[in-house]
Amino acid sequence: MKKVKMTVTGHVQGVGFRFMTKMVADQIGVFGSVRNQSDGSVYIEANGDPAKIEAFIDKIRQSPSPSGEVERLDITEDSSLPEKIKFSITN
Repeated sequence: MKKVKMTVTGHVQGVGFRFMTKMVADQIGVFGSVRNQSDGSVYIEANGDPAKIEAFIDKIRQSPSPSGEVERLDITEDSSLPEKIKFSITN
């Protein structure tokens, strides 16, 4: 089990980024949550099989939303994150 938290900056709010992130997570089989931050970034927590997490990160890096643009993706592995059993949009 791999657990990561990510902060995504760029053109990532108001473009369906959270919805498309959930779709990608559901397709790959990754669990966690995604939410908008007040600074215009998007915060993601994800857990799952290490290979699935890497595939998920690759999709986020490319922007799951066709209208979005990822300028920066900060990733931290954090084993203390709670383990989720589904992926949700939290705001």
